[in-house]
Amino acid sequence: MLDLHDITAGYDRRAPVVRGAGVTVAPGEAVGLLGPSGCGKSTLARVAALLHRPDAGTVTLDGEPVRRWRHRAPRGRRTAVGVVFQQPRLSADPRLPLTDLIAEPLRANGLRRQVPERVAELASTVGLTPDLLRRRPHEVSDGQLQRACLARALVLRPRWLICDEMTAMLDASTTAALVAAVEEYRASSGAGLLAVGHDQVLLNRWCDRTLHWDDITGRTARTA
Repeated sequence: MLDLHDITAGYDRRAPVVRGAGVTVAPGEAVGLLGPSGCGKSTLARVAALLHRPDAGTVTLDGEPVRRWRHRAPRGRRTAVGVVFQQPRLSADPRLPLTDLIAEPLRANGLRRQVPERVAELASTVGLTPDLLRRRPHEVSDGQLQRACLARALVLRPRWLICDEMTAMLDASTTAALVAAVEEYRASSGAGLLAVGHDQVLLNRWCDRTLHWDDITGRTARTA
């Protein structure tokens, strides 16, 4: 279970972006979080991904409360969660070819021997050809780079996926391909998904249930 309870978070304690928000994702479940731009969805997603310590509230991951965040979190916690951000060019090292971008988490966790097999497997899953893997971010489209970022998020076989506006900047065909890749992974792994976005039609089609941002304070949420 991934459970966020009564979360208050932001970048200035005097003016939190998120106040008293809560969301729960069960293993294997896909939950959509719907809300307008600027409402705080991305901040809550970063809390769920263990990338941002909340000012108040609790995060429980696989039955245990989270007490450490970012690089201070135990490796088993960090690698349990994969995250894909809205803007791939802000989350990708511009110096790395896509093959090294995908392999980053493997190398950071001492799993270099798995690099060739996992990169080839995931490149096929997300629709990247060998010639694209040799290119750097400035040499590929936003959609191609986001495919690589999704592969990077999946490379350590996480039990939980956080997709924060993953398809907001992409065309319909790339959106469909990335959603299909996520669903293929979830079907094979049983991973839970928190998909954040502002496209209600997409979230309703993709997810088992969709929560509306205005209603996730406290523990009661309206579903669509």
